[in-house]
Amino acid sequence: MPFCLFRAAIHSVRAHVFGITQLKFEAKFKTSFVVIAASAAMFAALAGCSSSKQPSNKDDSAFAYLLDQKLNWVENKVDTLPALPQAADLLQFTVSQNTPLTFSVGQKSIDVGSDGVVRYAVVASSTSGARNVNYEGIRCDTYEWRSYASINEDGNGWDRDTAFGFRRIENGELNGYQAALYQDYFCANKLPVGTAKVIVNNIRYKRTQTSINTR
Repeated sequence: MPFCLFRAAIHSVRAHVFGITQLKFEAKFKTSFVVIAASAAMFAALAGCSSSKQPSNKDDSAFAYLLDQKLNWVENKVDTLPALPQAADLLQFTVSQNTPLTFSVGQKSIDVGSDGVVRYAVVASSTSGARNVNYEGIRCDTYEWRSYASINEDGNGWDRDTAFGFRRIENGELNGYQAALYQDYFCANKLPVGTAKVIVNNIRYKRTQTSINTR
C-alpha cells in the first residue's frame, strides 16, 4: 500500500475512534447534568417545604408544649406545703368498688403548676377510722406521680422524710388512686384538664373525663 494511502487510513481510524470517545463523553456529561439538575430541583423543593409556615392552631401549640417539656422540663420547687386537709375540705372520689378504703382530696390543696404537675393532698380512710394523708404530685405528660410529704406520727403536720421522686403510675391496683385521679379528673391528652377551680368542680360534681367526653 502506498504510504499516502496508509496515512489516510490511519487518520480515518483516529477520527473514528475520537468520534466514538467524544460521543461517549457527551452522553456521560448529559447524564451527569440531568442527575445534578434533578438533585438541585429536589433540594429546592425540600427547602421550600421546610421554609413554608402553616398557620398555628391549638393542637400545634399543645404539641410544641409537650416537645418542650420533654427536652427542657424542670420541676417547680415545692418549698411550702399546704395545711393538712380538714374534714369539711375533703372531696371524695371513686377508685374501685372492691376497695374497703375511702379516698378524698383536700380541695384547698389542689394546685396546677406551670410545670404541668397537679399537686394535691390525698386522704385514705378505713372503716375503722384510721387514715393516711399524703401530699403528692401527678405529672400529666409522663403518667407519673411522686410524694412530697406524709402526715407525721403526731398527726399535726407534714413529714418530708417520706418524699420520693417521680415513678410510673400503676394501673389495675386495688388502691391505685393515682390512676383514678389522672384518668378521671386531673389530666387529658397529657395536659392538666384546667385550673385548680375546674378540677375541684369536676370532682365535686363527679364530672369524670369519660362522662364529659361522652356528652
